[in-house]
Amino acid sequence: MTYLALARKWRPRTFEDVVGQPHIVRALSNALASGRVHHAFLFAGTRGVGKTTVARILARCLNCEQGVTATPCGSCPSCIAIEEGRFVDLIEVDAASRTGIDDIRELLDNVQYTPGAGRYKVYLVDEVHMLSKAAFNALLKTLEEPPPHVKFLFATTDPQKLPVTVLSRCLQFNLKRLSGTQIADRMARICEAEGVTIERGALLRLARAASGSMRDGLSLLDQALAFGNERLAEGDVAEMLGSLDRSRVLSLLEVLAGGDGPALLARLREVDALVPDYAGLLDDIAAMLQQLAVLQLTGVIPEDDDTRDGQALQALAGAMDPESVQLYYQIAILGRRDLGLAPEPRIGFEMTLLRMLAFRPDGRAAAVPEPASTGRAVPAGASRQAVPATAKAPATAGVSPGEPGDWPTFVQSLRVDGAARQLAMHTQLMARTPSGLQLSVDRSNAHLLTDQLRSRLSAAINERLGNTVTIKYEILDTVPDTAAVRSGVAQDAALERARQAIEADPNVRALSDLFGAELVTASIRPAGQGTGDQQ
Repeated sequence: MTYLALARKWRPRTFEDVVGQPHIVRALSNALASGRVHHAFLFAGTRGVGKTTVARILARCLNCEQGVTATPCGSCPSCIAIEEGRFVDLIEVDAASRTGIDDIRELLDNVQYTPGAGRYKVYLVDEVHMLSKAAFNALLKTLEEPPPHVKFLFATTDPQKLPVTVLSRCLQFNLKRLSGTQIADRMARICEAEGVTIERGALLRLARAASGSMRDGLSLLDQALAFGNERLAEGDVAEMLGSLDRSRVLSLLEVLAGGDGPALLARLREVDALVPDYAGLLDDIAAMLQQLAVLQLTGVIPEDDDTRDGQALQALAGAMDPESVQLYYQIAILGRRDLGLAPEPRIGFEMTLLRMLAFRPDGRAAAVPEPASTGRAVPAGASRQAVPATAKAPATAGVSPGEPGDWPTFVQSLRVDGAARQLAMHTQLMARTPSGLQLSVDRSNAHLLTDQLRSRLSAAINERLGNTVTIKYEILDTVPDTAAVRSGVAQDAALERARQAIEADPNVRALSDLFGAELVTASIRPAGQGTGDQQ
């Protein structure tokens, strides 16, 4: 018994069956109903979205024995012959194999003769952009003044290659790429009709792999059913596609969100043992980051996502700030692009994830182990550099909640912005009494000591302390222990880590070795680092 592929068996036979192209269906249906049917149509779109399918349905609509209609009967001799590919007045031509002028002349020799069986003689030319310039010129005269019984239906994946003289004589319809949900829903209906047991996650995985093409999706479904012995399980589909289960992708992103370097390396070893398609895995990571960005912006889980992952996505969206999601997405797609430059795909994939860990939007690096001699860990964002020995120690006292035990840290918590925050960042606590604070400001920032900024800063300090104190200022030549100074030290440490990471990157080394490229260290900035003080 001859097996018929699902893409052929379930090809739409009416406009109602066409998925994801309502703008095309509406325009053609209205044209057929009103009798305003043009003599030439151009259907453009990527592979597998239904160009030739729509053209064949239109041919049935024009030649149905019940009359020109948007709903052909499907049972008359003309409809049946068109469906079976033996209708004499539907002439299908593959322009990819018949590109020359002689082929077109042979095709047009019979244009003047009336249809032998139907109402219209329909010429369906697939991949019409493959015709030669001479062939287009031969077609042009007939296309401009065709006999009333002739209709031309053209299909192409590259309409830009058609001469404007041809485009101007056609009604052009652009078919859209299909969404993952549309493809998955269509496959679900087919599986139900075929009596196949399915898992929704398997359909979604196949739909994503189809990249907007229904035909590709149904071909993958055929392959998956053969692989799973007429059962569609997500694990089988993942194995067939050489991809990882979504739970592992979630796991990688959860470790990244936590900034745990050793745990990330452990996850990478587990992934490597499965010998995945690393390019596809980076695609999966980028796709999940896009879903997280949508979730953070709208609070709604993308409709094509599996509800089983909803809670995990919600938790991950809360654990990662939007800036990190955007940065990780950019690193993922750039890593995907450069994967071929890596010594091997596994190394390129690993470096991409380590780069996510090394560059963080807030300028903090991930926690990494100290040398074995100490066994301590460096807190995220901490610097090994000390405050210069000339720094004058700030005043400290026994501190209760809300009080300024560490002045630079206290300043960072104040609810103040703009120039008043600049003033706060450049102050140092010199002395403190129960009723007042003595602050110093370096001479280069003395211009900030205006009455308005003093008033705003005093209000913010009193709000934070929960009581009212008098604040006095003095101007010194140098004020070494301020929030601005500490921020600069931390940024210097982050810049050094960034420089070391970039110089160690295999892609950078490869560019240097192959093309003699030089790294401009002055242009390096840790992710999220600005050019001025924190606002």
